[in-house]
Amino acid sequence: MDSVAPAGAARWRRELVDTLHLAGPLVLGQLSAVGMNVVDTVLAGHYDAATLAAVAIGTNVWSLAIVAAIGVMLAVPPSVAQLAGAGEPARAGAVFRQALWLALGAGAALFALVRHASPLLEALGIDARIVAETRKFLGAIAWGAPALTGYFALRGLSEGLARTRPTMYFGAFGLIALVPIGYLLIYGGLGLPPRGAQGSGMANAIVLWLQFAAFALYLGLRRHYREAAPFARFAWPQPGVLGELLRLGVPMGVSLLMEAGLFIVGALLVGTLGARVIASHQIAINVASVAFMLPLGITMATTVRVGRAVGRGDADGARHAGFAGMLAALGTQTLSCAAMTLLPRRIAGWYTDDAAVAELAAQLLLLAAVFQFSDGIQATANGALRGLKDTAVPMLITSFAYWGVGMPVGWSLTFPAGLGVAGMWVGFIAGLSTAAVLLLLRFRRLTRPAA
Repeated sequence: MDSVAPAGAARWRRELVDTLHLAGPLVLGQLSAVGMNVVDTVLAGHYDAATLAAVAIGTNVWSLAIVAAIGVMLAVPPSVAQLAGAGEPARAGAVFRQALWLALGAGAALFALVRHASPLLEALGIDARIVAETRKFLGAIAWGAPALTGYFALRGLSEGLARTRPTMYFGAFGLIALVPIGYLLIYGGLGLPPRGAQGSGMANAIVLWLQFAAFALYLGLRRHYREAAPFARFAWPQPGVLGELLRLGVPMGVSLLMEAGLFIVGALLVGTLGARVIASHQIAINVASVAFMLPLGITMATTVRVGRAVGRGDADGARHAGFAGMLAALGTQTLSCAAMTLLPRRIAGWYTDDAAVAELAAQLLLLAAVFQFSDGIQATANGALRGLKDTAVPMLITSFAYWGVGMPVGWSLTFPAGLGVAGMWVGFIAGLSTAAVLLLLRFRRLTRPAA
């Protein structure tokens, strides 16, 4: 997979094929992950509107915390990929063992933040009943935080070694498990009382621990990981390795936090506009999130492809791998844009029986269609830069794009200009478009062939 193909059109075809081959399982794994959010939304939506609103707000607060933690863990795939590309899988295993300590610390921090998020909800002026139910959701799902960060450490090793099918396997496992567990804990049954939003949080925490345990067992037993020997020995924390992971991971965490924060804080601000607006916004965000899983899977594959090229000293290969990933993302985003443009009402109707909620959600989906291309480019360009281990400047770019452009535009159109929730979505378009242009230019400059 890492051999250099001939120059010209044949090379681009090879790069696309290799990227898509690696990305396919990642896309399916990410679709399974966001499918869990869809399951939460559908189960809560058919329970009652207040529970849906609580799960929507709670999911956004949870996401705001986890993207920072997961961003730090994204230091693992490029670190492993570069070592694997250099023919040093044993060192990759050693880095993974340090990543487990990093996951433990990130999981503990995530647990504490989520358990104490209530003042944020109260400060935003959200309805007291929704805040009470959201608090129950967050209190339950927080117990899954260490499992989530540990799961991403396991994924980082496997994906960095170009073994992406496990992400698909255990993503599907989590999605399948959540349906009965979520239904049982939300609606009650088998002697258990209905728990509404709290039941949704409990179900997610249980499934996260099941995924973590199953993935760890898989890595320990499969022969494909023997050279890396992930669990061959116990290793105490090593400040040098942890420091390098943090040097890479913290800017990634900030970058993801800037992007996710744009959407999540936007959702929390929209939460002041009423339960039906919250529900409509949540439906549209769910659909956009499903669509984003396609370029996100390609992004993860692009990080690995670029990282392995860097590891073997192939600068031209790194450039081709990055641009091939962006080209593949444009293809997936063409499909999602078409679906949102042509079928917005039908898609919204899958989520709710409330006609007013469905109509507003359909209007937001038309705005989501506009940012599909910029969303794909900014994601894959950022992923290609991660493969180069370039994380500090992308952090500054995303901070400016999302909070210097996106949020000011969204807030001003939503409230002072009086456009309501649609104004926030115009802000999303502005922020993502700015990020796409700047990140693309950054990758192009860093990989420009020497004169």
